[in-house]
Amino acid sequence: MVLDKDGKKTHSRPTFSGQQIFALEKTFEQTKYLAGPERARLAYSLGMTESQVKVWFQNRRTKWRKRHAAEMASAKKKHDSETEKLKESSDNEEDDEYNKPLDPNSDDEKITRLLKKHK
Repeated sequence: MVLDKDGKKTHSRPTFSGQQIFALEKTFEQTKYLAGPERARLAYSLGMTESQVKVWFQNRRTKWRKRHAAEMASAKKKHDSETEKLKESSDNEEDDEYNKPLDPNSDDEKITRLLKKHK
């Protein structure tokens, strides 16, 4: 805690070392949530308070969720685009089939299907 010019307590933002961040990230890769004893051990081993570790994990989960949601939205958009291209391609093939002259020897099922599409 630091006192400002009026003597009030102000909070300063902690700065974590590269080693601390590396250890936190490695732990986060293994588990997204830490139980009390795990948090206490990690905090002690990194020279941090349990509260700092807890808040770091909360913030990191938020960042992870946002990134995951963005990736999912991007993948869905890509999938929808590819599906639309396939549909258009399929529609064009069906139109080509519809516009071809009918073979008098073709099976009745094909003719029936084309007539149903025409309706």
